[in-house]
Amino acid sequence: MDLGMLLSEQGRVDPPAHYASLHREGVAQAVDENAQGFAVAVYGFEAVGQVLKDSRFRQLDAAYLDLHTPQWRRHPALRVLRDSMFFTDGPAHDGVRQIIGRAFTARRVAALEHAMTDLTHRLLDRLAQLAADGPVEFMGEFAYLLPSSVMAELLGVPQDDLAWFRPRVLAIGAILELDGANWRNMVRADAAARELSAYFADLVALRRAEPRDDLISLLAATDLGDDALVANLITTFNAGFVTTTHLLGNGLTMLLERPQLRAELAAHNVGSYVDEMLRFEPPVQILVRYAPEDAEIEGVPCPAGQAVLVMIGAANRDPARFTDPDAFDPARPDPGSLSFGFGPHYCLGAALSRLEGQVAFPALFERFPELALAQQPGNAPKPLILRGHDTLTVACHGV
Repeated sequence: MDLGMLLSEQGRVDPPAHYASLHREGVAQAVDENAQGFAVAVYGFEAVGQVLKDSRFRQLDAAYLDLHTPQWRRHPALRVLRDSMFFTDGPAHDGVRQIIGRAFTARRVAALEHAMTDLTHRLLDRLAQLAADGPVEFMGEFAYLLPSSVMAELLGVPQDDLAWFRPRVLAIGAILELDGANWRNMVRADAAARELSAYFADLVALRRAEPRDDLISLLAATDLGDDALVANLITTFNAGFVTTTHLLGNGLTMLLERPQLRAELAAHNVGSYVDEMLRFEPPVQILVRYAPEDAEIEGVPCPAGQAVLVMIGAANRDPARFTDPDAFDPARPDPGSLSFGFGPHYCLGAALSRLEGQVAFPALFERFPELALAQQPGNAPKPLILRGHDTLTVACHGV
């Protein structure tokens, strides 16, 4: 596989076109020799699921960075990421995940629906006020604020601080791209990590003095070391809303491009629409794993220490799994996707993200039945790993 093609301007604009050619060549293949540590790309639906649940393939943990980037500990952003459950495996991952999972139980998520609905309508009121002066930037004024507000409530982050968070979250997210760990991005990410660490350390100290019913208080009462505690708060907060932010932006674009489906939204199972949005344009297109020891994937060798491109976006377009995979079809007979991952690192917030989409889309079109794009998003190259709109300008016509 030519990784350069995927990283090219055309590959970033329209990765599904590249995915279709991959599927004609099997379910996994070796990556070209100039791919900077990547040995295998896996993109078949079943093969991707197998890698994600296989303990032979690990997150890019401290041992991996020690092998490939020996001076990585000089970077606060990399230390934060590697101290979190998102970049660990085994007991170090499972224990923290079990604690944090208490904030995302089905009962707790269901109990949030009423508050989520109220918040949605308040944000729509705000959109209407802003729209009186012209088009509105949807990503910043709605798609970010809804899920980040919900996560702030779960963790115990003051709502007034959300505007402060967004640029810092984006700075750390930039270094997670396949070619994103350049000098400029690392400087910004390190500065963001320092500020976020200090912020959450202060909140932890407050909750230890005066506990509340929130995730910060829950984690502050455990025996996690301070570095791991703060790292997990930063990454859980970031991951808890970024995926939904892009689901809302990507999903809105899909519906505005398909007026008939938008018109039918209220009369159908909204959950099937949200699931199809996630399959068709998953916010996370690629995950990365590595093999600590020699391994193979579908007959393709992966030498010890080399990384694997786990292509979620391509797996969700696998014709061996989905009928007419390049069609957006909420009524498809073969639903389901790998958009929230699979195995031990399956997204804790999957149910919450789905619920936010199910609440937001009907309310959005009920309030603004003539909602339209004020400016076409265009075909500018997008990130590959976390794929979605940076901005999306809409005209909020309607009642």
